[in-house]
Amino acid sequence: MKELINKAFSIGLGLAVASKEQVEKLVDELVKKGEIKKSESNQYVEELVQKGNMAREEISQIVEERTRQLIQSLNIATKDEIKELKERIIELEKSKENL
Repeated sequence: MKELINKAFSIGLGLAVASKEQVEKLVDELVKKGEIKKSESNQYVEELVQKGNMAREEISQIVEERTRQLIQSLNIATKDEIKELKERIIELEKSKENL
């Protein structure tokens, strides 16, 4: 059972959305079934929570990269590009006033 949970959570998504409380409940069930020892349970919980945090970070990076690619493919201006254009407009207006 422990190996099955490790394989399932290695996919990442399930672990990424699982809260620490959910992981603790799952590990408590494994302890009750004798799949893991009580002395190992805290370490196993921390390991699963850490894997969840890593999976969450990886998913976040993937979403960010895909979003960036989508914006580029749709030819949508970014905040930085808009800010740069505003600054250029202000400079042009100032130079026009000085003429």
